[in-house]
Amino acid sequence: MSGIPWECVIAGGGPAGLSAALVLGRARRRVLLCDSREPRNRWAEGSHGYLTRDGIAPDTLLALARAELAPYPSVEYRRVRIEDASRAGDIFELRLEGGERVRSRTVLVATGVVDALPAVEGLAPLWGRSVHHCPYCDGWERRDSPIAAYGGGASGARLALKLRQWSADIVWCADGDAGLDDELRSQLAAAGVVVRPEPVRRLEGRDGRLERIVFDGAPPLERSALFIHTEVRQASPLAERLGCRLSPKGTVDTRSAERTEVPGVFVAGDASKDAQFVVVAAAEGAEAAVAIDALLSGKDREAPALAARS
Repeated sequence: MSGIPWECVIAGGGPAGLSAALVLGRARRRVLLCDSREPRNRWAEGSHGYLTRDGIAPDTLLALARAELAPYPSVEYRRVRIEDASRAGDIFELRLEGGERVRSRTVLVATGVVDALPAVEGLAPLWGRSVHHCPYCDGWERRDSPIAAYGGGASGARLALKLRQWSADIVWCADGDAGLDDELRSQLAAAGVVVRPEPVRRLEGRDGRLERIVFDGAPPLERSALFIHTEVRQASPLAERLGCRLSPKGTVDTRSAERTEVPGVFVAGDASKDAQFVVVAAAEGAEAAVAIDALLSGKDREAPALAARS
């Protein structure tokens, strides 16, 4: 265990973690950034909605961001996973992959989330290339093309309705769960969304490109893209192990400036909010960094006063 604690250890080297490291580095804070290099969008061909970087490959964006940390000597970047974390008084103790232990005054969890993909044969090779979860991220590239929405019940139906903004040719694949109230059924009919209630057997395609959806006991459907409604889970157990509470959607309940109910623990990026965009993650990382710096500054001012009174 090293002697002098880091001022902040950041778990996760995606847009949120890198943005926070940049702001804290410019504030001359001692920062350790630990990155397993497993971003949620690593299968995608491009990241969208980020000013000046729209369409950039995810790995290129992160490489550029890592390079921008080089001028700041107080920031150390390591390609390593944080496997465990605990709190001892005002200091956090973290165990890194390989067994090394480090200490820190604050922790920023920016490890993101993992999509719980449906168990559909053929989905994995298409994920991120022609099967997507976010219309705002990938809908423009699929505009005016034959698109399918996947997911049973009301959530799947609402996704199909949302996709009408990008294409008039939308089919809802309910995968055996097409039960809806009359209002949603009327909305689907009015929008011209075709409903396929049959269970989905598999997806077929080549080179990452979806070609058709195969159903049980029904004709296949030719489509060029599929959007799915997915549940998410935390990519790392660190937030929970540090005492943070999860929302019903699997993200961490955060307060203003990405603070959590645990003093000194911050969560930014996809792990913390419902608006899961690259640009939002970067903004949350910067916001958390300012709050972390303010917290550290306040503690530094309090220490001499407490020592004088003792």
